[in-house]
Amino acid sequence: MTERTAIVIGGGIAGLATAAGLCRTGWRVTLFEQAPEFTPVGAGIVVAPNGVRALEWLCVGDALRERSVATGAAGIRTATGRWLVRTTIDELVAQYGVPAYVLHRADLHRILLDAAQAAEMRTGQRITTVRAGLKIAEAVHEAGAEHADLVVVADGVHSTARAALFPGHPGAAYAGYLTWRGVVPAAKVPLDIPGMIVSWGRGLGFGIVPLADGRVYWFASITGPEGAHLHEDLRDVAARFADWHQPIPQLLAATAPEALLSHDIYHLPTPLPSYVAGPVALLGDAAHAMTPDLGQGACQALEDAVTLAALAANRSVPAALAQYDRIRRPRTQAMVRTSARVGRFTASWNPLLAVLRNALFRLLPTRAYLRASAAAFSWRPPPSIDTETTHKVVGDV
Repeated sequence: MTERTAIVIGGGIAGLATAAGLCRTGWRVTLFEQAPEFTPVGAGIVVAPNGVRALEWLCVGDALRERSVATGAAGIRTATGRWLVRTTIDELVAQYGVPAYVLHRADLHRILLDAAQAAEMRTGQRITTVRAGLKIAEAVHEAGAEHADLVVVADGVHSTARAALFPGHPGAAYAGYLTWRGVVPAAKVPLDIPGMIVSWGRGLGFGIVPLADGRVYWFASITGPEGAHLHEDLRDVAARFADWHQPIPQLLAATAPEALLSHDIYHLPTPLPSYVAGPVALLGDAAHAMTPDLGQGACQALEDAVTLAALAANRSVPAALAQYDRIRRPRTQAMVRTSARVGRFTASWNPLLAVLRNALFRLLPTRAYLRASAAAFSWRPPPSIDTETTHKVVGDV
Protein backbone atom coordinates (compact mmCIF):
# COMPACT_ATOMS: atom_id res chain seq x y z
CA MET A 1 0.00 0.00 0.00
CA THR A 2 1.33 3.45 -0.92
CA GLU A 3 2.35 5.50 2.10
CA ARG A 4 -0.03 8.37 2.66
CA THR A 5 1.31 11.83 3.45
CA ALA A 6 -0.05 14.55 5.70
CA ILE A 7 0.96 18.11 6.48
CA VAL A 8 -0.01 19.53 9.87
CA ILE A 9 0.04 23.32 10.25
CA GLY A 10 0.65 24.42 13.84
CA GLY A 11 2.71 22.99 16.66
CA GLY A 12 0.36 23.57 19.57
CA ILE A 13 -1.70 20.98 21.42
CA ALA A 14 -4.06 20.39 18.48
CA GLY A 15 -1.33 20.05 15.87
CA LEU A 16 0.96 17.83 17.92
CA ALA A 17 -1.89 15.53 18.97
CA THR A 18 -2.95 15.17 15.33
CA ALA A 19 0.60 14.47 14.20
CA ALA A 20 0.97 11.84 16.91
CA GLY A 21 -2.32 10.17 15.99
CA LEU A 22 -1.65 10.11 12.26
CA CYS A 23 1.88 8.73 12.76
CA ARG A 24 0.47 5.96 14.92
CA THR A 25 -1.92 4.93 12.18
CA GLY A 26 0.68 4.76 9.43
CA TRP A 27 0.80 8.22 7.90
CA ARG A 28 4.00 10.06 7.00
CA VAL A 29 3.56 13.43 8.66
CA THR A 30 5.33 16.77 8.25
CA LEU A 31 4.49 19.41 10.84
CA PHE A 32 5.09 23.13 10.21
CA GLU A 33 5.50 25.49 13.17
CA GLN A 34 6.20 29.16 12.46
CA ALA A 35 8.13 29.72 15.71
CA PRO A 36 11.88 29.05 15.43
CA GLU A 37 11.65 26.41 18.17
CA PHE A 38 9.10 24.72 20.38
CA THR A 39 8.91 26.99 23.41
CA PRO A 40 5.38 26.64 24.78
CA VAL A 41 4.12 29.39 27.04
CA GLY A 42 1.15 29.48 29.35
CA ALA A 43 0.27 28.40 32.82
CA GLY A 44 -1.81 25.47 34.03
CA ILE A 45 -4.31 23.36 32.16
CA VAL A 46 -7.08 21.01 33.30
CA VAL A 47 -7.60 17.88 31.22
CA ALA A 48 -11.20 16.77 31.76
CA PRO A 49 -12.26 13.09 31.49
CA ASN A 50 -12.94 13.33 27.75
CA GLY A 51 -9.47 14.76 27.17
CA VAL A 52 -7.98 12.00 29.32
CA ARG A 53 -9.61 9.38 27.09
CA ALA A 54 -8.16 11.08 24.02
CA LEU A 55 -4.68 11.02 25.53
CA GLU A 56 -5.10 7.37 26.45
CA TRP A 57 -5.93 6.61 22.80
CA LEU A 58 -2.66 8.33 21.89
CA CYS A 59 -0.85 6.03 24.37
CA VAL A 60 0.36 8.88 26.57
CA GLY A 61 -1.84 8.19 29.58
CA ASP A 62 1.10 7.07 31.70
CA ALA A 63 3.06 10.21 30.80
CA LEU A 64 0.03 12.32 31.69
CA ARG A 65 -0.26 10.75 35.13
CA GLU A 66 3.48 11.07 35.79
CA ARG A 67 3.45 14.83 35.19
CA SER A 68 0.07 15.79 36.63
CA VAL A 69 -2.17 15.41 39.63
CA ALA A 70 -5.55 13.70 39.52
CA THR A 71 -8.32 16.00 40.57
CA GLY A 72 -12.05 16.15 40.93
CA ALA A 73 -12.24 17.96 44.23
CA ALA A 74 -13.63 21.26 43.08
CA GLY A 75 -15.94 24.02 44.11
CA ILE A 76 -17.48 27.40 43.38
CA ARG A 77 -17.39 30.23 45.93
CA THR A 78 -18.48 33.82 46.11
CA ALA A 79 -16.01 36.66 46.43
CA THR A 80 -16.52 36.59 50.20
CA GLY A 81 -15.73 32.88 50.36
CA ARG A 82 -19.21 31.41 50.71
CA TRP A 83 -19.45 27.98 49.08
CA LEU A 84 -22.05 27.57 46.35
CA VAL A 85 -21.26 24.01 45.27
CA ARG A 86 -18.53 21.42 46.02
CA THR A 87 -17.53 18.09 44.49
CA THR A 88 -15.04 15.34 45.31
CA ILE A 89 -12.76 13.28 43.11
CA ASP A 90 -14.70 10.14 44.07
CA GLU A 91 -17.93 11.68 42.81
CA LEU A 92 -16.33 12.64 39.50
CA VAL A 93 -14.86 9.17 38.98
CA ALA A 94 -18.15 7.52 39.93
CA GLN A 95 -19.91 9.61 37.30
CA TYR A 96 -17.39 9.37 34.45
CA GLY A 97 -15.01 6.53 35.28
CA VAL A 98 -11.88 8.68 35.26
CA PRO A 99 -10.75 11.84 37.07
CA ALA A 100 -9.53 15.06 35.57
CA TYR A 101 -5.80 15.82 35.59
CA VAL A 102 -4.05 19.13 36.15
CA LEU A 103 -0.60 19.99 34.84
CA HIS A 104 1.40 22.85 33.41
CA ARG A 105 0.60 23.51 29.77
CA ALA A 106 4.30 23.19 28.92
CA ASP A 107 4.27 19.64 30.31
CA LEU A 108 1.29 18.63 28.18
CA HIS A 109 3.01 20.16 25.16
CA ARG A 110 6.15 18.13 25.88
CA ILE A 111 4.12 14.91 26.26
CA LEU A 112 2.54 15.45 22.85
CA LEU A 113 5.82 16.52 21.25
CA ASP A 114 7.40 13.26 22.41
CA ALA A 115 4.39 11.32 21.10
CA ALA A 116 4.77 12.97 17.68
CA GLN A 117 8.51 12.37 17.35
CA ALA A 118 7.98 10.16 14.25
CA ALA A 119 6.81 13.25 12.37
CA GLU A 120 9.20 15.54 10.51
CA MET A 121 9.23 18.83 12.41
CA ARG A 122 9.91 22.02 10.47
CA THR A 123 10.18 25.00 12.77
CA GLY A 124 10.64 28.58 11.68
CA GLN A 125 8.51 28.05 8.56
CA ARG A 126 5.26 29.95 8.31
CA ILE A 127 2.50 28.66 6.07
CA THR A 128 1.07 31.67 4.25
CA THR A 129 -1.84 30.00 2.49
CA VAL A 130 -3.45 26.65 1.81
CA ARG A 131 -5.00 25.49 -1.45
CA ALA A 132 -7.38 22.56 -1.63
CA GLY A 133 -7.33 20.48 -4.79
CA LEU A 134 -9.58 17.56 -5.59
CA LYS A 135 -7.15 14.92 -4.35
CA ILE A 136 -4.00 16.79 -3.29
CA ALA A 137 -3.71 19.78 -0.96
CA GLU A 138 -1.01 22.41 -1.10
CA ALA A 139 0.55 24.33 1.78
CA VAL A 140 2.53 27.39 0.71
CA HIS A 141 5.40 28.90 2.71
CA GLU A 142 8.13 31.46 2.03
CA ALA A 143 10.46 28.92 0.43
CA GLY A 144 7.89 27.26 -1.82
CA ALA A 145 4.98 24.87 -1.65
CA GLU A 146 4.41 21.41 -0.18
CA HIS A 147 1.87 18.87 -1.39
CA ALA A 148 0.22 16.07 0.58
CA ASP A 149 -2.75 13.72 0.53
CA LEU A 150 -4.08 15.50 3.61
CA VAL A 151 -3.47 18.94 5.13
CA VAL A 152 -4.53 19.57 8.71
CA VAL A 153 -5.06 23.20 9.75
CA ALA A 154 -4.32 23.68 13.46
CA ASP A 155 -2.90 27.19 13.49
CA GLY A 156 -5.12 28.68 16.17
CA VAL A 157 -7.93 31.13 16.69
CA HIS A 158 -6.50 33.71 14.24
CA SER A 159 -5.81 31.06 11.60
CA THR A 160 -4.42 32.36 8.31
CA ALA A 161 -5.18 29.04 6.63
CA ARG A 162 -8.83 29.27 7.66
CA ALA A 163 -9.04 32.74 6.15
CA ALA A 164 -7.62 31.40 2.88
CA LEU A 165 -10.06 28.49 2.74
CA PHE A 166 -13.13 30.45 3.87
CA PRO A 167 -12.52 34.05 2.75
CA GLY A 168 -16.11 35.09 3.44
CA HIS A 169 -16.01 34.05 7.09
CA PRO A 170 -15.68 36.96 9.57
CA GLY A 171 -13.10 35.14 11.69
CA ALA A 172 -12.47 35.47 15.40
CA ALA A 173 -14.35 37.95 17.58
CA TYR A 174 -13.63 39.42 21.00
CA ALA A 175 -15.55 37.49 23.67
CA GLY A 176 -16.04 40.40 26.07
CA TYR A 177 -13.40 39.79 28.71
CA LEU A 178 -9.72 39.50 29.51
CA THR A 179 -7.92 36.81 31.51
CA TRP A 180 -4.86 37.07 33.70
CA ARG A 181 -2.86 33.95 34.56
CA GLY A 182 0.03 33.11 36.81
CA VAL A 183 1.82 30.29 38.61
CA VAL A 184 2.99 30.55 42.22
CA PRO A 185 6.20 28.62 43.08
CA ALA A 186 5.72 25.77 45.56
CA ALA A 187 7.87 27.47 48.20
CA LYS A 188 5.59 30.52 48.18
CA VAL A 189 2.18 28.80 48.21
CA PRO A 190 0.60 30.15 51.42
CA LEU A 191 -1.33 27.03 52.48
CA ASP A 192 -2.55 23.64 51.38
CA ILE A 193 -5.20 23.93 48.66
CA PRO A 194 -7.26 20.72 48.39
CA GLY A 195 -8.64 21.15 44.88
CA MET A 196 -9.80 23.46 42.12
CA ILE A 197 -11.72 26.51 43.28
CA VAL A 198 -13.51 29.10 41.16
CA SER A 199 -14.79 32.25 42.84
CA TRP A 200 -17.28 34.65 41.33
CA GLY A 201 -17.89 38.34 41.85
CA ARG A 202 -19.54 40.96 39.68
CA GLY A 203 -17.68 41.21 36.39
CA LEU A 204 -14.72 39.44 37.98
CA GLY A 205 -13.74 35.82 38.49
CA PHE A 206 -10.81 33.98 40.05
CA GLY A 207 -9.71 30.35 39.79
CA ILE A 208 -7.18 28.36 41.83
CA VAL A 209 -5.72 25.06 40.60
CA PRO A 210 -3.02 23.08 42.50
CA LEU A 211 -0.35 21.50 40.28
CA ALA A 212 1.45 18.19 40.84
CA ASP A 213 4.74 19.65 42.04
CA GLY A 214 3.31 21.88 44.76
CA ARG A 215 2.95 24.96 42.58
CA VAL A 216 -0.44 26.64 42.21
CA TYR A 217 -1.86 27.89 38.92
CA TRP A 218 -4.33 30.74 39.16
CA PHE A 219 -6.43 32.57 36.60
CA ALA A 220 -8.63 35.62 36.80
CA SER A 221 -11.00 37.39 34.46
CA ILE A 222 -12.56 40.81 34.07
CA THR A 223 -15.42 41.77 31.78
CA GLY A 224 -14.86 44.90 29.72
CA PRO A 225 -14.14 46.42 26.29
CA GLU A 226 -11.47 44.94 24.06
CA GLY A 227 -8.00 46.11 25.07
CA ALA A 228 -9.25 48.01 28.11
CA HIS A 229 -7.22 46.06 30.69
CA LEU A 230 -4.18 44.84 28.80
CA HIS A 231 -2.04 47.59 30.35
CA GLU A 232 -2.74 46.53 33.94
CA ASP A 233 0.12 44.96 35.87
CA LEU A 234 0.16 42.60 38.84
CA ARG A 235 -0.35 45.45 41.31
CA ASP A 236 -3.52 46.47 39.49
CA VAL A 237 -4.77 42.87 39.50
CA ALA A 238 -4.02 42.52 43.23
CA ALA A 239 -5.91 45.73 43.94
CA ARG A 240 -9.00 44.42 42.16
CA PHE A 241 -9.04 41.30 44.34
CA ALA A 242 -7.75 42.80 47.58
CA ASP A 243 -10.99 42.25 49.50
CA TRP A 244 -11.72 38.76 48.14
CA HIS A 245 -11.44 35.68 50.33
CA GLN A 246 -8.11 34.06 51.09
CA PRO A 247 -5.92 32.69 49.63
CA ILE A 248 -6.60 34.91 46.60
CA PRO A 249 -4.77 38.03 47.88
CA GLN A 250 -1.99 35.79 49.23
CA LEU A 251 -1.49 34.03 45.89
CA LEU A 252 -1.33 37.32 44.03
CA ALA A 253 1.20 38.66 46.53
CA ALA A 254 3.35 35.53 46.01
CA THR A 255 3.31 35.79 42.19
CA ALA A 256 6.36 37.23 40.47
CA PRO A 257 5.37 40.34 38.45
CA GLU A 258 7.08 38.99 35.32
CA ALA A 259 5.04 35.78 35.55
CA LEU A 260 1.75 37.56 34.84
CA LEU A 261 0.12 36.65 31.52
CA SER A 262 -2.64 38.88 30.09
CA HIS A 263 -4.85 38.01 27.13
CA ASP A 264 -8.04 39.35 25.65
CA ILE A 265 -10.21 36.32 24.88
CA TYR A 266 -11.36 35.62 21.33
CA HIS A 267 -13.67 32.94 20.01
CA LEU A 268 -15.42 31.89 16.82
CA PRO A 269 -19.11 32.80 17.33
CA THR A 270 -19.91 32.56 13.62
CA PRO A 271 -19.82 28.84 12.82
CA LEU A 272 -17.89 27.61 9.81
CA PRO A 273 -20.04 25.96 7.12
CA SER A 274 -17.66 22.99 7.16
CA TYR A 275 -14.45 21.83 8.84
CA VAL A 276 -13.36 20.34 5.52
CA ALA A 277 -12.33 21.78 2.15
CA GLY A 278 -11.29 19.07 -0.29
CA PRO A 279 -8.43 17.13 1.35
CA VAL A 280 -8.00 19.79 4.06
CA ALA A 281 -9.35 19.49 7.61
CA LEU A 282 -9.56 22.19 10.28
CA LEU A 283 -9.40 21.35 13.96
CA GLY A 284 -8.90 22.90 17.38
CA ASP A 285 -9.16 26.68 17.69
CA ALA A 286 -8.80 27.11 13.94
CA ALA A 287 -12.16 25.37 13.55
CA HIS A 288 -14.09 26.21 16.72
CA ALA A 289 -12.27 28.53 19.12
CA MET A 290 -14.34 28.76 22.30
CA THR A 291 -14.13 30.76 25.50
CA PRO A 292 -12.55 29.00 28.50
CA ASP A 293 -15.78 29.03 30.51
CA LEU A 294 -16.35 25.28 30.07
CA GLY A 295 -12.66 24.41 30.27
CA GLN A 296 -13.02 22.47 27.02
CA GLY A 297 -10.84 24.22 24.45
CA ALA A 298 -7.85 21.87 24.65
CA CYS A 299 -10.03 18.84 25.31
CA GLN A 300 -12.06 19.43 22.16
CA ALA A 301 -8.85 19.83 20.18
CA LEU A 302 -7.68 16.46 21.52
CA GLU A 303 -11.02 14.93 20.56
CA ASP A 304 -10.65 16.39 17.06
CA ALA A 305 -7.16 14.95 16.68
CA VAL A 306 -8.07 11.46 17.85
CA THR A 307 -11.27 11.37 15.80
CA LEU A 308 -9.48 12.42 12.62
CA ALA A 309 -6.62 9.95 13.14
CA ALA A 310 -9.01 7.10 13.93
CA LEU A 311 -11.19 7.76 10.89
CA ALA A 312 -8.22 8.24 8.56
CA ALA A 313 -6.59 4.99 9.66
CA ASN A 314 -8.49 2.75 7.25
CA ARG A 315 -10.67 5.02 5.12
CA SER A 316 -10.03 7.08 2.03
CA VAL A 317 -9.32 10.74 2.67
CA PRO A 318 -12.68 11.95 1.29
CA ALA A 319 -14.62 9.37 3.33
CA ALA A 320 -12.66 10.06 6.50
CA LEU A 321 -13.01 13.85 6.22
CA ALA A 322 -16.71 13.68 5.43
CA GLN A 323 -17.27 11.59 8.55
CA TYR A 324 -15.00 13.82 10.61
CA ASP A 325 -17.07 16.86 9.65
CA ARG A 326 -20.35 15.08 10.43
CA ILE A 327 -19.09 14.01 13.86
CA ARG A 328 -17.14 17.01 15.05
CA ARG A 329 -18.89 20.09 13.70
CA PRO A 330 -22.25 19.81 15.51
CA ARG A 331 -20.61 18.87 18.81
CA THR A 332 -17.96 21.57 18.89
CA GLN A 333 -20.15 24.37 17.55
CA ALA A 334 -22.72 23.62 20.24
CA MET A 335 -19.96 23.94 22.84
CA VAL A 336 -18.85 27.27 21.40
CA ARG A 337 -22.38 28.59 21.92
CA THR A 338 -22.79 27.08 25.39
CA SER A 339 -19.42 28.31 26.62
CA ALA A 340 -20.17 31.86 25.48
CA ARG A 341 -23.57 31.79 27.22
CA VAL A 342 -22.02 30.52 30.46
CA GLY A 343 -19.42 33.27 30.31
CA ARG A 344 -21.99 35.99 29.82
CA PHE A 345 -24.10 34.68 32.71
CA THR A 346 -21.33 34.12 35.25
CA ALA A 347 -19.22 37.20 34.50
CA SER A 348 -21.87 39.91 34.29
CA TRP A 349 -21.48 43.20 36.15
CA ASN A 350 -25.26 43.26 36.67
CA PRO A 351 -25.92 42.89 40.43
CA LEU A 352 -29.31 41.20 39.90
CA LEU A 353 -27.77 38.57 37.62
CA ALA A 354 -25.03 37.97 40.19
CA VAL A 355 -27.61 37.36 42.91
CA LEU A 356 -29.60 35.04 40.63
CA ARG A 357 -26.45 33.16 39.61
CA ASN A 358 -25.39 32.58 43.20
CA ALA A 359 -28.86 31.49 44.27
CA LEU A 360 -29.17 28.99 41.42
CA PHE A 361 -25.81 27.36 42.11
CA ARG A 362 -26.37 27.29 45.87
CA LEU A 363 -29.54 25.26 45.30
CA LEU A 364 -27.98 22.95 42.72
CA PRO A 365 -27.36 19.39 44.01
CA THR A 366 -23.81 18.11 43.47
CA ARG A 367 -25.03 15.24 41.31
CA ALA A 368 -26.91 17.64 39.05
CA TYR A 369 -23.85 19.88 38.83
CA LEU A 370 -21.74 16.93 37.66
CA ARG A 371 -24.42 15.75 35.23
CA ALA A 372 -24.37 19.17 33.59
CA SER A 373 -20.93 18.26 32.22
CA ALA A 374 -22.06 14.95 30.73
CA ALA A 375 -22.21 16.28 27.17
CA ALA A 376 -18.49 16.99 27.32
CA PHE A 377 -17.09 14.48 29.79
CA SER A 378 -18.81 11.34 28.47
CA TRP A 379 -17.09 11.38 25.06
CA ARG A 380 -15.19 8.29 23.95
CA PRO A 381 -12.92 7.83 20.93
CA PRO A 382 -14.39 6.24 17.81
CA PRO A 383 -13.30 2.68 16.99
CA SER A 384 -10.32 2.26 14.71
CA ILE A 385 -7.85 -0.37 13.63
CA ASP A 386 -6.09 -2.25 16.43
CA THR A 387 -8.38 -0.67 19.02
CA GLU A 388 -7.54 -3.12 21.77
CA THR A 389 -3.83 -2.36 21.65
CA THR A 390 -3.89 1.37 20.92
CA HIS A 391 -5.46 2.43 24.21
CA LYS A 392 -6.14 1.07 27.66
CA VAL A 393 -9.36 0.99 29.62
CA VAL A 394 -9.40 4.50 30.99
CA GLY A 395 -11.12 3.52 34.22
CA ASP A 396 -7.84 1.95 35.39
CA VAL A 397 -6.19 5.02 36.84
